[in-house]
Amino acid sequence: MSTTHDLRPLAARLRPQSLEDYVGQKHLLGDNGPLRAMLRSRHLHSMILWGPPGTGKTTLAQLLARATGCQFQILSAVNSGVKEIRAAISGAEQTRTQGQDTVLFIDEIHRFNKTQQDALLPYVEEGVIILIGATTENPSFALVNALLSRARVYVLKALDDTDLVHILERALSDEILGLGAIPIDFPSELRRGLLQAADGDARRLLNLLDLAVQLAERHGDTVKITAQVLIAATGQSWRRFDKGGEAFYDEISAFHKSLRGSDPDAALYWLARMLDGGADPLYLARRLVRMASEDVGLADPRALEMALAARDAYQFLGSPEGELALAQVTVYLASSPKSNRVYTAWNKAQALVKAGTSQEVPLHLRNAPTKLLKTLDYGKEYQYDHDYPDAIAPNQEYFPAGLIGTRFYEPSERGLEMRILERLRWIRTHRPPTREKTPHA
Repeated sequence: MSTTHDLRPLAARLRPQSLEDYVGQKHLLGDNGPLRAMLRSRHLHSMILWGPPGTGKTTLAQLLARATGCQFQILSAVNSGVKEIRAAISGAEQTRTQGQDTVLFIDEIHRFNKTQQDALLPYVEEGVIILIGATTENPSFALVNALLSRARVYVLKALDDTDLVHILERALSDEILGLGAIPIDFPSELRRGLLQAADGDARRLLNLLDLAVQLAERHGDTVKITAQVLIAATGQSWRRFDKGGEAFYDEISAFHKSLRGSDPDAALYWLARMLDGGADPLYLARRLVRMASEDVGLADPRALEMALAARDAYQFLGSPEGELALAQVTVYLASSPKSNRVYTAWNKAQALVKAGTSQEVPLHLRNAPTKLLKTLDYGKEYQYDHDYPDAIAPNQEYFPAGLIGTRFYEPSERGLEMRILERLRWIRTHRPPTREKTPHA
Protein backbone atom coordinates (compact mmCIF):
# COMPACT_ATOMS: atom_id res chain seq x y z
CA MET A 1 0.00 0.00 0.00
CA SER A 2 1.45 3.36 -1.08
CA THR A 3 2.57 5.83 1.56
CA THR A 4 3.36 8.63 -0.92
CA HIS A 5 1.42 11.68 0.12
CA ASP A 6 -0.43 13.46 -2.70
CA LEU A 7 -0.15 17.20 -2.03
CA ARG A 8 -3.27 18.15 -3.98
CA PRO A 9 -6.38 19.16 -1.96
CA LEU A 10 -8.44 16.17 -0.86
CA ALA A 11 -11.35 17.23 -3.08
CA ALA A 12 -9.07 17.09 -6.13
CA ARG A 13 -7.63 13.72 -5.11
CA LEU A 14 -11.10 12.29 -4.66
CA ARG A 15 -12.59 13.66 -7.89
CA PRO A 16 -14.53 10.85 -9.66
CA GLN A 17 -12.98 9.49 -12.82
CA SER A 18 -16.20 8.03 -14.24
CA LEU A 19 -19.93 8.62 -14.01
CA GLU A 20 -20.22 5.35 -12.06
CA ASP A 21 -18.19 6.97 -9.24
CA TYR A 22 -20.16 10.24 -9.34
CA VAL A 23 -22.26 10.80 -6.21
CA GLY A 24 -25.60 12.61 -6.13
CA GLN A 25 -27.94 14.17 -8.72
CA LYS A 26 -29.91 10.99 -9.27
CA HIS A 27 -32.79 13.05 -10.68
CA LEU A 28 -30.48 13.86 -13.61
CA LEU A 29 -28.32 10.73 -13.90
CA GLY A 30 -30.72 8.00 -12.77
CA ASP A 31 -32.17 5.54 -15.28
CA ASN A 32 -34.97 7.94 -16.17
CA GLY A 33 -32.93 11.13 -15.80
CA PRO A 34 -32.53 13.53 -18.74
CA LEU A 35 -28.73 13.41 -18.69
CA ARG A 36 -28.75 9.62 -18.67
CA ALA A 37 -31.02 9.64 -21.73
CA MET A 38 -28.70 12.11 -23.42
CA LEU A 39 -25.71 9.87 -22.72
CA ARG A 40 -27.48 6.88 -24.24
CA SER A 41 -27.91 8.87 -27.45
CA ARG A 42 -24.28 10.10 -27.18
CA HIS A 43 -25.47 13.54 -28.29
CA LEU A 44 -24.31 16.27 -25.93
CA HIS A 45 -26.09 19.63 -26.02
CA SER A 46 -25.30 23.01 -24.50
CA MET A 47 -26.49 23.37 -20.91
CA ILE A 48 -26.34 25.43 -17.75
CA LEU A 49 -25.66 23.56 -14.50
CA TRP A 50 -27.26 25.57 -11.70
CA GLY A 51 -26.77 24.58 -8.09
CA PRO A 52 -25.15 25.37 -4.74
CA PRO A 53 -21.37 25.12 -4.29
CA GLY A 54 -19.91 21.65 -3.89
CA THR A 55 -22.61 19.77 -5.81
CA GLY A 56 -20.26 18.52 -8.53
CA LYS A 57 -20.90 20.88 -11.45
CA THR A 58 -17.32 20.93 -12.75
CA THR A 59 -16.86 17.19 -12.30
CA LEU A 60 -20.15 16.44 -14.04
CA ALA A 61 -19.16 18.57 -17.03
CA GLN A 62 -15.81 16.78 -17.32
CA LEU A 63 -17.41 13.34 -17.10
CA LEU A 64 -20.10 14.20 -19.67
CA ALA A 65 -17.41 15.36 -22.10
CA ARG A 66 -15.37 12.23 -21.47
CA ALA A 67 -18.37 9.91 -21.89
CA THR A 68 -19.28 11.44 -25.25
CA GLY A 69 -15.72 11.64 -26.61
CA CYS A 70 -15.49 15.44 -26.62
CA GLN A 71 -12.46 17.64 -26.11
CA PHE A 72 -12.77 19.51 -22.80
CA GLN A 73 -11.73 23.11 -22.31
CA ILE A 74 -12.31 25.06 -19.11
CA LEU A 75 -12.49 28.79 -18.43
CA SER A 76 -13.27 30.65 -15.24
CA ALA A 77 -15.46 33.72 -15.65
CA VAL A 78 -13.59 35.29 -12.73
CA ASN A 79 -10.32 35.71 -14.64
CA SER A 80 -11.30 35.25 -18.30
CA GLY A 81 -12.53 37.76 -20.84
CA VAL A 82 -13.31 38.03 -24.55
CA LYS A 83 -9.64 37.38 -25.40
CA GLU A 84 -9.69 34.03 -23.58
CA ILE A 85 -13.05 33.15 -25.14
CA ARG A 86 -11.66 33.78 -28.63
CA ALA A 87 -8.61 31.63 -27.91
CA ALA A 88 -10.88 28.79 -26.71
CA ILE A 89 -13.06 29.16 -29.81
CA SER A 90 -9.99 29.02 -32.04
CA GLY A 91 -8.92 25.78 -30.39
CA ALA A 92 -12.42 24.34 -30.78
CA GLU A 93 -12.47 25.22 -34.50
CA GLN A 94 -9.14 23.42 -34.96
CA THR A 95 -10.43 20.37 -33.08
CA ARG A 96 -13.60 20.41 -35.19
CA THR A 97 -11.55 20.04 -38.39
CA GLN A 98 -10.26 16.78 -36.89
CA GLY A 99 -13.80 15.48 -36.39
CA GLN A 100 -14.05 16.01 -32.62
CA ASP A 101 -16.50 18.22 -30.76
CA THR A 102 -15.37 20.53 -27.96
CA VAL A 103 -17.06 21.16 -24.63
CA LEU A 104 -16.27 24.66 -23.40
CA PHE A 105 -16.93 24.68 -19.67
CA ILE A 106 -17.25 28.13 -18.08
CA ASP A 107 -17.22 28.13 -14.31
CA GLU A 108 -19.22 30.89 -12.58
CA ILE A 109 -20.67 31.95 -15.93
CA HIS A 110 -22.96 34.41 -14.16
CA ARG A 111 -19.90 36.65 -13.68
CA PHE A 112 -19.63 37.23 -17.43
CA ASN A 113 -21.15 40.54 -18.49
CA LYS A 114 -23.56 40.88 -21.40
CA THR A 115 -20.80 41.54 -23.94
CA GLN A 116 -18.89 38.44 -22.87
CA GLN A 117 -22.02 36.31 -22.95
CA ASP A 118 -23.00 37.68 -26.37
CA ALA A 119 -19.55 36.71 -27.68
CA LEU A 120 -20.44 33.05 -27.15
CA LEU A 121 -23.75 33.11 -29.01
CA PRO A 122 -22.71 32.57 -32.67
CA TYR A 123 -20.38 29.70 -31.76
CA VAL A 124 -23.01 27.96 -29.69
CA GLU A 125 -25.57 28.44 -32.44
CA GLU A 126 -23.22 27.17 -35.17
CA GLY A 127 -22.12 24.18 -33.09
CA VAL A 128 -18.48 25.22 -32.91
CA ILE A 129 -18.65 24.59 -29.16
CA ILE A 130 -20.92 22.74 -26.78
CA LEU A 131 -21.28 25.21 -23.94
CA ILE A 132 -21.60 23.99 -20.37
CA GLY A 133 -21.88 26.83 -17.88
CA ALA A 134 -21.85 26.44 -14.12
CA THR A 135 -23.55 28.93 -11.83
CA THR A 136 -24.71 29.28 -8.27
CA GLU A 137 -27.01 32.17 -9.29
CA ASN A 138 -30.47 31.98 -10.80
CA PRO A 139 -29.86 31.84 -14.59
CA SER A 140 -33.08 33.78 -15.20
CA PHE A 141 -31.42 36.83 -13.64
CA ALA A 142 -27.75 36.16 -14.30
CA LEU A 143 -27.72 35.20 -18.00
CA VAL A 144 -28.95 36.95 -21.11
CA ASN A 145 -32.10 35.52 -22.68
CA ALA A 146 -30.39 34.81 -25.99
CA LEU A 147 -27.89 32.52 -24.30
CA LEU A 148 -30.54 30.84 -22.14
CA SER A 149 -32.62 30.05 -25.22
CA ARG A 150 -29.70 28.08 -26.68
CA ALA A 151 -28.95 26.01 -23.57
CA ARG A 152 -30.99 23.77 -21.33
CA VAL A 153 -30.89 24.49 -17.61
CA TYR A 154 -30.32 21.58 -15.21
CA VAL A 155 -30.75 22.15 -11.49
CA LEU A 156 -28.25 20.39 -9.21
CA LYS A 157 -29.32 19.78 -5.62
CA ALA A 158 -27.33 20.02 -2.41
CA LEU A 159 -26.08 16.56 -1.45
CA ASP A 160 -28.07 14.75 1.22
CA ASP A 161 -26.53 12.94 4.18
CA THR A 162 -26.53 9.59 2.36
CA ASP A 163 -24.43 11.09 -0.44
CA LEU A 164 -22.09 12.80 1.99
CA VAL A 165 -21.60 9.63 4.05
CA HIS A 166 -20.65 7.77 0.87
CA ILE A 167 -18.04 10.44 0.04
CA LEU A 168 -16.78 10.55 3.63
CA GLU A 169 -16.30 6.80 3.85
CA ARG A 170 -14.36 6.76 0.63
CA ALA A 171 -12.22 9.70 1.80
CA LEU A 172 -11.35 7.96 5.07
CA SER A 173 -9.51 5.24 3.24
CA ASP A 174 -5.80 5.42 4.03
CA GLU A 175 -4.77 5.64 0.38
CA ILE A 176 -6.83 8.77 -0.24
CA LEU A 177 -5.71 10.61 2.88
CA GLY A 178 -2.13 9.57 2.37
CA LEU A 179 -1.62 8.23 5.90
CA GLY A 180 -0.35 4.87 4.80
CA ALA A 181 -1.49 2.12 7.16
CA ILE A 182 -2.19 4.50 10.05
CA PRO A 183 -5.81 4.05 11.21
CA ILE A 184 -8.12 7.05 11.86
CA ASP A 185 -10.19 7.18 15.02
CA PHE A 186 -13.21 9.29 14.04
CA PRO A 187 -16.28 8.54 16.23
CA SER A 188 -19.68 8.37 14.53
CA GLU A 189 -21.17 11.26 16.54
CA LEU A 190 -18.35 13.52 15.39
CA ARG A 191 -18.84 12.38 11.82
CA ARG A 192 -22.45 13.60 12.10
CA GLY A 193 -21.08 16.98 13.19
CA LEU A 194 -18.85 17.09 10.13
CA LEU A 195 -21.81 16.28 7.89
CA GLN A 196 -23.78 19.10 9.48
CA ALA A 197 -20.91 21.54 8.98
CA ALA A 198 -20.65 20.50 5.32
CA ASP A 199 -24.31 21.51 4.79
CA GLY A 200 -24.74 19.60 1.52
CA ASP A 201 -21.42 20.74 0.03
CA ALA A 202 -19.06 17.88 -0.90
CA ARG A 203 -16.06 20.15 -1.41
CA ARG A 204 -16.56 21.69 2.02
CA LEU A 205 -16.88 18.24 3.56
CA LEU A 206 -13.55 17.15 2.10
CA ASN A 207 -11.74 20.38 2.91
CA LEU A 208 -12.90 20.21 6.53
CA LEU A 209 -11.92 16.55 6.78
CA ASP A 210 -8.50 17.30 5.31
CA LEU A 211 -7.97 20.06 7.87
CA ALA A 212 -9.25 17.89 10.74
CA VAL A 213 -6.75 15.15 9.83
CA GLN A 214 -3.93 17.72 9.78
CA LEU A 215 -4.98 18.99 13.24
CA ALA A 216 -5.71 15.55 14.68
CA GLU A 217 -3.90 14.17 17.68
CA ARG A 218 -1.42 11.33 17.15
CA HIS A 219 -1.70 8.54 19.71
CA GLY A 220 0.95 5.98 18.87
CA ASP A 221 -0.04 4.51 15.54
CA THR A 222 -3.53 6.10 15.53
CA VAL A 223 -4.77 9.46 14.24
CA LYS A 224 -7.54 10.60 16.58
CA ILE A 225 -10.14 13.25 15.59
CA THR A 226 -11.67 14.63 18.78
CA ALA A 227 -14.48 17.12 19.39
CA GLN A 228 -11.87 19.83 20.02
CA VAL A 229 -10.16 19.04 16.72
CA LEU A 230 -13.46 19.19 14.85
CA ILE A 231 -14.37 22.55 16.40
CA ALA A 232 -10.95 23.89 15.49
CA ALA A 233 -11.35 22.62 11.91
CA THR A 234 -14.84 24.03 11.31
CA GLY A 235 -14.23 27.17 13.32
CA GLN A 236 -17.43 28.99 12.33
CA SER A 237 -20.95 28.64 11.03
CA TRP A 238 -20.84 26.89 7.67
CA ARG A 239 -24.53 26.93 6.84
CA ARG A 240 -25.29 28.28 3.38
CA PHE A 241 -26.10 31.97 3.22
CA ASP A 242 -24.43 34.03 0.54
CA LYS A 243 -25.56 37.55 1.57
CA GLY A 244 -26.83 38.46 -1.88
CA GLY A 245 -27.25 35.35 -4.00
CA GLU A 246 -29.92 32.73 -4.47
CA ALA A 247 -29.82 31.37 -0.90
CA PHE A 248 -30.10 34.90 0.48
CA TYR A 249 -33.29 35.70 -1.41
CA ASP A 250 -34.77 32.27 -0.79
CA GLU A 251 -34.38 32.65 2.97
CA ILE A 252 -35.68 36.23 2.94
CA SER A 253 -38.69 34.94 0.99
CA ALA A 254 -39.26 32.12 3.49
CA PHE A 255 -38.99 34.60 6.38
CA HIS A 256 -41.50 37.02 4.87
CA LYS A 257 -43.97 34.29 3.91
CA SER A 258 -43.78 32.64 7.34
CA LEU A 259 -44.57 35.96 8.97
CA ARG A 260 -47.39 36.67 6.50
CA GLY A 261 -48.73 33.18 7.18
CA SER A 262 -48.89 33.89 10.95
CA ASP A 263 -46.35 31.24 11.93
CA PRO A 264 -44.10 32.86 14.58
CA ASP A 265 -42.05 29.68 15.09
CA ALA A 266 -41.10 29.34 11.43
CA ALA A 267 -40.46 33.08 11.19
CA LEU A 268 -38.07 32.87 14.17
CA TYR A 269 -36.28 29.93 12.55
CA TRP A 270 -35.63 31.84 9.31
CA LEU A 271 -34.58 34.93 11.26
CA ALA A 272 -32.09 32.82 13.22
CA ARG A 273 -30.84 31.17 10.01
CA MET A 274 -30.17 34.51 8.37
CA LEU A 275 -28.48 36.07 11.38
CA ASP A 276 -26.40 32.92 11.83
CA GLY A 277 -25.38 33.09 8.19
CA GLY A 278 -24.15 36.67 8.42
CA ALA A 279 -27.11 38.73 7.19
CA ASP A 280 -27.00 42.41 8.09
CA PRO A 281 -29.38 42.80 11.08
CA LEU A 282 -30.34 46.30 9.96
CA TYR A 283 -31.34 44.92 6.57
CA LEU A 284 -33.63 42.48 8.38
CA ALA A 285 -34.95 45.35 10.52
CA ARG A 286 -35.85 47.24 7.34
CA ARG A 287 -37.67 44.18 6.02
CA LEU A 288 -39.65 43.96 9.26
CA VAL A 289 -40.69 47.60 8.90
CA ARG A 290 -41.85 46.84 5.37
CA MET A 291 -43.78 43.76 6.52
CA ALA A 292 -45.50 45.80 9.24
CA SER A 293 -46.99 48.07 6.57
CA GLU A 294 -47.49 45.56 3.78
CA ASP A 295 -48.90 42.56 5.64
CA VAL A 296 -50.23 43.82 8.98
CA GLY A 297 -51.21 47.31 7.96
CA LEU A 298 -54.15 48.93 9.70
CA ALA A 299 -55.29 45.63 11.19
CA ASP A 300 -52.80 46.61 13.93
CA PRO A 301 -51.16 50.05 13.45
CA ARG A 302 -48.93 49.36 16.46
CA ALA A 303 -47.01 46.87 14.33
CA LEU A 304 -45.24 49.65 12.44
CA GLU A 305 -44.36 51.41 15.71
CA MET A 306 -42.89 48.20 17.10
CA ALA A 307 -40.89 47.49 13.95
CA LEU A 308 -39.37 50.97 14.04
CA ALA A 309 -38.67 50.59 17.76
CA ALA A 310 -36.91 47.26 17.11
CA ARG A 311 -34.73 48.94 14.50
CA ASP A 312 -33.82 51.69 16.98
CA ALA A 313 -33.16 49.12 19.71
CA TYR A 314 -30.76 47.21 17.48
CA GLN A 315 -28.93 50.40 16.50
CA PHE A 316 -28.60 51.24 20.20
CA LEU A 317 -27.55 47.79 21.45
CA GLY A 318 -25.88 46.13 18.47
CA SER A 319 -25.31 42.35 18.33
CA PRO A 320 -26.08 40.06 19.97
CA GLU A 321 -28.30 41.94 22.47
CA GLY A 322 -30.19 43.92 19.82
CA GLU A 323 -31.11 40.76 17.92
CA LEU A 324 -33.64 39.99 20.66
CA ALA A 325 -35.60 43.11 19.66
CA LEU A 326 -35.76 41.79 16.07
CA ALA A 327 -37.00 38.45 17.40
CA GLN A 328 -39.60 40.21 19.54
CA VAL A 329 -41.09 42.16 16.66
CA THR A 330 -40.93 39.07 14.43
CA VAL A 331 -43.17 37.21 16.88
CA TYR A 332 -45.46 40.24 17.22
CA LEU A 333 -45.91 40.69 13.46
CA ALA A 334 -46.43 36.97 12.87
CA SER A 335 -49.04 36.84 15.64
CA SER A 336 -50.90 40.01 14.58
CA PRO A 337 -54.08 40.11 12.48
CA LYS A 338 -53.19 40.67 8.84
CA SER A 339 -54.43 43.12 6.24
CA ASN A 340 -52.87 44.16 2.97
CA ARG A 341 -55.73 46.51 2.07
CA VAL A 342 -53.64 49.70 2.36
CA TYR A 343 -50.90 48.05 0.28
CA THR A 344 -53.32 47.08 -2.49
CA ALA A 345 -55.11 50.46 -2.32
CA TRP A 346 -51.80 52.28 -2.72
CA ASN A 347 -50.84 50.13 -5.72
CA LYS A 348 -54.20 50.87 -7.36
CA ALA A 349 -53.84 54.60 -6.75
CA GLN A 350 -50.33 54.62 -8.22
CA ALA A 351 -51.42 52.61 -11.25
CA LEU A 352 -54.33 54.97 -11.94
CA VAL A 353 -52.11 58.06 -11.71
CA LYS A 354 -49.46 56.56 -14.01
CA ALA A 355 -51.98 55.33 -16.58
CA GLY A 356 -54.20 58.43 -16.76
CA THR A 357 -53.91 62.09 -17.59
CA SER A 358 -53.58 64.86 -15.01
CA GLN A 359 -57.06 65.65 -13.70
CA GLU A 360 -57.85 69.23 -12.78
CA VAL A 361 -58.21 70.05 -9.09
CA PRO A 362 -61.89 70.99 -8.46
CA LEU A 363 -62.30 74.72 -7.97
CA HIS A 364 -63.75 74.38 -4.49
CA LEU A 365 -60.62 72.53 -3.32
CA ARG A 366 -58.10 74.98 -4.76
CA ASN A 367 -56.02 77.31 -2.64
CA ALA A 368 -57.06 80.98 -2.89
CA PRO A 369 -54.36 83.10 -1.22
CA THR A 370 -54.92 86.17 -3.46
CA LYS A 371 -57.89 88.35 -4.48
CA LEU A 372 -57.40 87.44 -8.13
CA LEU A 373 -57.71 83.72 -7.43
CA LYS A 374 -60.84 84.34 -5.41
CA THR A 375 -62.41 86.22 -8.34
CA LEU A 376 -61.65 83.11 -10.43
CA ASP A 377 -63.75 81.06 -7.94
CA TYR A 378 -60.76 79.31 -6.38
CA GLY A 379 -62.01 77.85 -3.10
CA LYS A 380 -65.58 78.96 -3.78
CA GLU A 381 -68.28 76.79 -2.18
CA TYR A 382 -65.75 74.87 -0.15
CA GLN A 383 -67.48 73.42 2.92
CA TYR A 384 -65.32 73.50 6.05
CA ASP A 385 -65.93 70.06 7.52
CA HIS A 386 -65.57 71.15 11.14
CA ASP A 387 -68.63 73.38 10.71
CA TYR A 388 -70.83 70.31 10.27
CA PRO A 389 -72.04 67.60 12.68
CA ASP A 390 -69.44 64.86 13.12
CA ALA A 391 -67.00 67.08 11.14
CA ILE A 392 -68.26 65.76 7.81
CA ALA A 393 -69.52 68.04 5.05
CA PRO A 394 -72.39 66.00 3.62
CA ASN A 395 -72.37 67.27 0.02
CA GLN A 396 -68.75 67.72 -0.89
CA GLU A 397 -66.56 65.88 -3.39
CA TYR A 398 -62.79 65.55 -3.11
CA PHE A 399 -61.98 63.74 -6.37
CA PRO A 400 -61.61 65.43 -9.77
CA ALA A 401 -64.85 65.27 -11.72
CA GLY A 402 -63.72 62.38 -13.91
CA LEU A 403 -62.88 60.17 -10.94
CA ILE A 404 -65.90 60.66 -8.70
CA GLY A 405 -66.94 57.29 -7.30
CA THR A 406 -63.46 55.78 -7.53
CA ARG A 407 -62.55 53.65 -4.55
CA PHE A 408 -59.16 52.19 -3.73
CA TYR A 409 -59.33 51.29 -0.06
CA GLU A 410 -61.72 48.64 1.25
CA PRO A 411 -60.90 47.73 4.87
CA SER A 412 -60.84 44.11 5.97
CA GLU A 413 -62.85 42.76 8.87
CA ARG A 414 -59.74 41.87 10.87
CA GLY A 415 -58.26 43.56 13.92
CA LEU A 416 -58.57 47.32 14.28
CA GLU A 417 -59.42 47.61 10.60
CA MET A 418 -62.88 46.30 11.45
CA ARG A 419 -63.50 49.56 13.33
CA ILE A 420 -62.19 51.55 10.36
CA LEU A 421 -64.59 49.63 8.11
CA GLU A 422 -67.52 50.51 10.34
CA ARG A 423 -66.46 54.15 10.41
CA LEU A 424 -66.13 54.40 6.62
CA ARG A 425 -69.48 52.69 6.10
CA TRP A 426 -71.07 55.30 8.33
CA ILE A 427 -69.27 58.17 6.55
CA ARG A 428 -70.32 56.88 3.14
CA THR A 429 -73.98 57.09 4.13
CA HIS A 430 -73.41 60.85 4.52
CA ARG A 431 -71.78 61.28 1.12
CA PRO A 432 -73.75 62.08 -2.06
CA PRO A 433 -75.00 59.14 -4.17
CA THR A 434 -72.23 59.67 -6.73
CA ARG A 435 -69.74 58.20 -4.24
CA GLU A 436 -71.47 54.84 -4.33
CA LYS A 437 -70.48 54.08 -7.89
CA THR A 438 -68.65 50.89 -8.77
CA PRO A 439 -65.18 50.94 -7.15
CA HIS A 440 -62.24 51.59 -9.47
CA ALA A 441 -60.68 48.35 -10.70
